[in-house]
Amino acid sequence: MTLTTERADGVTEGGMTEHVVRNGDIDVAYFTQGNPEGETILLVHGWPDSHHLWDGVAPLLRDRFRLVAIDNRGAGKSSNPKSFRDFRLTEMASDYVAVADAVSPDKPVHVLGHDWGSVAMWEAICNPELEHRFSSFTSVSGPSAHHMSKWVRSRFGNPTPKNLALALGQIGSLLYMFGSMTPVIPNVLLKLTMNERRWRTGLSLAEGAPVEDIHLGPTFMSDITRTLRVYRANALPAMLHPQDRHTRVPVQVIVGTRDPAVRQSNYDDELKWNQQTWRRVLDGGHWLPFSHPQVLAAATTELIDAVSGNQPGRALRRAEMGKSRKPFEDQLVVITGGGSGIGRETALEFARQGAEVVLSDVNLDGANETVSLIEQSGGVAHAYRLNVADEEAVNAHAEEVVKRHGVPDVLVNNAGVGAAGGFLDTPSEEFRRVIEINLFGVVNGSRAFGAKMAERGLGGHIVNLSSMAAYSPQKAFTAYSTSKSAVFMFSDCLRADLAAHNIGVTTICPGVVHTNIVATTKISGVSADEEARMQQAGDKAYAMRRYGPEKVARQIVGAVRKNKQVVPVTPEARLQYLNNRLAPGLTRYFATKAGMTDLIKLVPNKK
Repeated sequence: MTLTTERADGVTEGGMTEHVVRNGDIDVAYFTQGNPEGETILLVHGWPDSHHLWDGVAPLLRDRFRLVAIDNRGAGKSSNPKSFRDFRLTEMASDYVAVADAVSPDKPVHVLGHDWGSVAMWEAICNPELEHRFSSFTSVSGPSAHHMSKWVRSRFGNPTPKNLALALGQIGSLLYMFGSMTPVIPNVLLKLTMNERRWRTGLSLAEGAPVEDIHLGPTFMSDITRTLRVYRANALPAMLHPQDRHTRVPVQVIVGTRDPAVRQSNYDDELKWNQQTWRRVLDGGHWLPFSHPQVLAAATTELIDAVSGNQPGRALRRAEMGKSRKPFEDQLVVITGGGSGIGRETALEFARQGAEVVLSDVNLDGANETVSLIEQSGGVAHAYRLNVADEEAVNAHAEEVVKRHGVPDVLVNNAGVGAAGGFLDTPSEEFRRVIEINLFGVVNGSRAFGAKMAERGLGGHIVNLSSMAAYSPQKAFTAYSTSKSAVFMFSDCLRADLAAHNIGVTTICPGVVHTNIVATTKISGVSADEEARMQQAGDKAYAMRRYGPEKVARQIVGAVRKNKQVVPVTPEARLQYLNNRLAPGLTRYFATKAGMTDLIKLVPNKK
């Protein structure tokens, strides 16, 4: 039986109070901060870190929770054992239990763990005699060694090409461990080649995080060699002698798409060991506490809320393993111009595929009709009145949407107006109106909601409605084509800007699609009667094309699922997109000969 004693040194370090608990022969240092009345979260780290790993995450949690950051044995201010055997996972896990008993003897604690700290914590939560001490476990880049080994063996047991590739890929990712297990040599190499500046610079480049966000403690240079013994103590035993390890502790695993050591696929069998498992995959590397602190804080909070009896958040529901769901179930989609046409059909299509939809339109009655159609089919939708050309209104709308419904996963900037007439016949105020709605409506929406997506840190997708007119110069469409061409280029630039935030951008370019935009297009330079006649004739011509907005909606939803960049929707749009790239001079030549308004004038307007 392990004897534990505890003392508080009363030393304050950056707002934290230092404590020590004695676990057998080891003094385990831990640091408390935050709300003393809140739920307790243990923060455990891996190699070569100390409790300072969590310096970027802790400020996001401490107002609500009581935080207890632990220095692993051999790291920071904890004791440094003499033998590598003292770094076995069971020994490290006993340190964590000792701290949990010291800080919360009568109530289970929550855990946020990374790397080897997470791997060791699995030993505790999978121990039937200890699991009652833990309410939840958020595991970051640190799977159960036993579960991983079992997963690899199961893939070799069913040697399909895919399974073999997955298993060999994971094994290949762990080959570096054999070098780390070697006595003396890796320590010498690290002492000769590594320092804090190089480590920070290397992680900054690998993780895509600013150098100042790479938090290292003052004992880093000794920690990097002393705690390396964790590899020698644990790498082979778990690989060679894996055991069945079950737990009833709710667990969410978080892994980066660019993690060089841990593959997201090795969590595929987690439901064999725990029926309460969530998996989140982030666009990041291994040291997610440095690159995604806000995401880890939010994810940990969501799991704690859920196990405390609150309604799980949308992101947590989406991460639940073993649940069959529609493609956009538990996702929020925001659509402008959702009261009719392409916007309405896109809202209906996303709702059919499981999304909750927030739609806006300058015509609130139209938006409410769309909501009614969605609700009649069992979906969830919300309507707002919005003029997308009004930047302040769009910003206020984004704040209200986030407050009431959450950060959207998909934004569709669809709102727009039609415009026709010769350039010299188009008043400057009309030209400006078209630009403000068609271009700045997209810019305003992208800025307001894109900032929320980036701040959340979970990625997302923005769809901007451009047009075939963006790459089809023609007479009498100057204002409209200019606005849509600007949307096209804006989307290309936006895609590059937001790539670092894992936010995709799709440009949709419809061709001749029958919606109410033609019947409401303002035509400059003609009388009111002639405008009405041309609107009716144009609407009739577009109706004869027999390409409805529901077809565009299906392509929009498909483009989001596949993260397509540019989608010319109709056959003529695809043909013109190709022609404009291969023979732009030909496109410009025909632009001088005839335009859409010339063709509309040829359509008989018989009632």
